[in-house]
Amino acid sequence: MKKTAATSYPIHQLLADRWSPLAFSDRAVETDKLGSLLEAARWSPSSFNEQPWAFLTATKEDGDGFERLASCLVAGNSWARRAPVLMLSVAQLKFSRNGRDNRHAFHDVGLAVGSLMVQAQALGLSLHQMGGFDVERARETLAIPEGFEPVAMIAIGYRDELGALPEAMQEREAAPRTRKEAALIHFGAAWGEPLLALRSDA
Repeated sequence: MKKTAATSYPIHQLLADRWSPLAFSDRAVETDKLGSLLEAARWSPSSFNEQPWAFLTATKEDGDGFERLASCLVAGNSWARRAPVLMLSVAQLKFSRNGRDNRHAFHDVGLAVGSLMVQAQALGLSLHQMGGFDVERARETLAIPEGFEPVAMIAIGYRDELGALPEAMQEREAAPRTRKEAALIHFGAAWGEPLLALRSDA
């Protein structure tokens, strides 16, 4: 199933075709492809090149490791157990260089996951990020040290057909992609001002 974005301006096809599926095949993700995803994240930009990200990752073949990650999911995200790879992104909250708070840490982790996401799309893989997990359980079960904050769970794998999902989830999977109107989020030099560069009469 394809859900290509209906964009107002042309964007790269990898971005237009990307979406977050619920239906994952149980086909394993090849080791070299998983390595490429993590390498794409590793080479992402960050404030002061701090690279405040870490990724806890397990495949179905990891058995106990996969179950420990899966056990942190909330009940509503139990569908993610079907994915062959589960991952947790983590942010380091202070700069290594001086011990000060890094207010850009979550932003930079998001950039790293964005790079990972584009690499996944290029390799024919999909991912679905989730805020629905037990943060405290993740800290304890996954031995996350003090000063590091769990950010998001990520299911990674190959998409499956709509029929692979329970009927109650199929409508959500088939729903068209939507976004806010550009005028609600793209402003000029002050909040609420129109972005003149995109006005046809500018």
